[in-house]
Amino acid sequence: MATDESTITENYAATIPAGVRERLNVQPGDKLRWTATETGDLRVEIVRQREGALDDFEPEPMGGDGKTAHDLMGAER
Repeated sequence: MATDESTITENYAATIPAGVRERLNVQPGDKLRWTATETGDLRVEIVRQREGALDDFEPEPMGGDGKTAHDLMGAER
């Protein structure tokens, strides 16, 4: 378990302590999801949003020259 403290700045920002960042592998681009419970507890979840997440995907050719627009049904506009 990693426990530490942060101070809230005048802009309501807080730093994630180094020990917590390292233990949870928090990286730039990740997001934090904050949940306040009815009892006053705070839960924070890491939402992984790493850059390049789709870099391994190859584009799929869809035909045409790429200059023609189509609607959602595939009809040319």
